[in-house]
Amino acid sequence: MLDAGQPVSITYCKRKNGSIIEGEDVVSLRYDFYTGMRTIKFLRSGQIRSIHDCLIIGINGYDVYL
Repeated sequence: MLDAGQPVSITYCKRKNGSIIEGEDVVSLRYDFYTGMRTIKFLRSGQIRSIHDCLIIGINGYDVYL
C-alpha cells in the first residue's frame, strides 16, 4: 500500500516517547531496505519525516502486525 505512491492515512508510534501520531494524506517517498527507514510526506502541510517501518501500527484504518 505504501509503495504504490497513493495517499494513505497512517498511524505510527514516536520512537522517543511512544506517543501515537495519526496522519492523513501521507505519501511514501522512499524506503531503505537495509535500515528499515521510510521517508514520508504529509501532503496537507508539506512536512517530510523519516520513520522506522516497525513503528507503523495502522494503514488506512487496518491494523498492521509485523
